[in-house]
Amino acid sequence: MSTLAPTLEAFFTERLLAQRRASPRTVAAYRDSFRLLLNFVHERIGKAPSQLDIADLDAPVIGAFLNWLEHDRQNGVRTRNARLAAIHSLFRYASLLHPEHADVIRRVLAIPAKRYERTTVDFLNQNEIDALLAAVDRSKWIGRRDYALLVLAIQTGLRIGELTGLVVGDLKLARPGAHVRCHGKGRKQRATPLTAQTVAVLCVWLRERGGCHTDPAFPTIRGGPLSSDAVQRLLAKYVSLAARSCPSLCHKKVSPHILRHSCAMNLLHSGVDSSVIALWLGHESVQTTQIYIHADMAIKEKAISLTAPSNTKPGRYRPPDKLLAFLEAL
Repeated sequence: MSTLAPTLEAFFTERLLAQRRASPRTVAAYRDSFRLLLNFVHERIGKAPSQLDIADLDAPVIGAFLNWLEHDRQNGVRTRNARLAAIHSLFRYASLLHPEHADVIRRVLAIPAKRYERTTVDFLNQNEIDALLAAVDRSKWIGRRDYALLVLAIQTGLRIGELTGLVVGDLKLARPGAHVRCHGKGRKQRATPLTAQTVAVLCVWLRERGGCHTDPAFPTIRGGPLSSDAVQRLLAKYVSLAARSCPSLCHKKVSPHILRHSCAMNLLHSGVDSSVIALWLGHESVQTTQIYIHADMAIKEKAISLTAPSNTKPGRYRPPDKLLAFLEAL
């Protein structure tokens, strides 16, 4: 009997769901990784996935799978590393159940994640944000929904999953203390304050939207929650329209996560400390927020303005004029 099939099933039911209580997004990501892997191995050796053994997934096969992801599917290095992380997680679990496959498991676990170049984050400046919001046609119900969603996303920096998961009851608009509550990454709950302008937009939207506290805050026409793909499509539509009046948008690949970056950069330009920005965005570590400091040229220019030219000799100030010397001596 195959040792892989029951091990893989137990990995999902016992390790991910029962022991680690993994989120639906994590389970889906792991599921997709193993579907790709099993289909790849099936086409490579002609063995049905349900008949595969752990020994069939040795290090050379896993290495070939990772190369296939990059070269045939044109996946980026981050996606490759995410698939490898799922495989490593399975093999660490398998090492507890199948010591007879210790050599195969050890070699697979020794496959390292691939290093990649870290580029500076992209974000929208205020002119681009204004053009994006102006492109929304608020004469229609969908436009008013999209406008409220974009205003909230830009001001709060919520992740796309946090936005689509909001219900009416998560929007607390009574002032003072208006805020939005969300279930963030890693099951962390956080509250983000809302500006008066955002509150005004959301109040208008919720009066029109109606519904009870448990209904989606930004529903589809049929009343269900928006999907992540739907948010990406509506954003792409408005970026295309906004680019007509703001050409700089033509050179930027604007995704929902770029709106999150834009929120962070706006906070940084306003003088907010990076530790507060980390709390605002729900980052696990303050170090994650350092990417915004690296991307902010204004902060770097301010720093260099405080330094002296390299050919300047240090010394005390000496007045260049006799009259100034007299005044200095008083």
